[in-house]
Amino acid sequence: MNLLISSLLCVHLLAAAFWVGGMATMHFAVRPAAVAVLEPPLRLPFMAAALGRFLGWVGGAIVLLLLTGFAMVAMAGGFARVHWSVHAMLALGLVMMAMYGHIRFAGFPKLARFVASRDWPAAGKALATIRMLVAINLALGVLVFVIAVVGRVM
Repeated sequence: MNLLISSLLCVHLLAAAFWVGGMATMHFAVRPAAVAVLEPPLRLPFMAAALGRFLGWVGGAIVLLLLTGFAMVAMAGGFARVHWSVHAMLALGLVMMAMYGHIRFAGFPKLARFVASRDWPAAGKALATIRMLVAINLALGVLVFVIAVVGRVM
């Protein structure tokens, strides 16, 4: 049983680290580097391609987070038996997933359409909106990690 719980927790943490770390990489490294070296006709298609790949992988990470998280809660005896920090992490995670859904199914298709039509000003605005939402989601993701560590001792 301990090996199963440890395995679930490991997959859960790897999925969360991928999602949050990927947002940090895109926000603090990839986009600023693209802005520094690429003009909009090159930068915006590059960012749309990179974001499209990342969003696909995040979808898989979300599935793993939900499966492993709910499995661990079930093994602990249900939500009535888990620490308050688990409830807080789930609530923040659901907000993050909703934001991801908005980016993936509203913001990204809009960006892709503007890139396909070579409407660089509109594509830039769409990417700026996505960037703002990613920044919020990144902050929420960091908060989830803080709760996971600090919440255990409170």
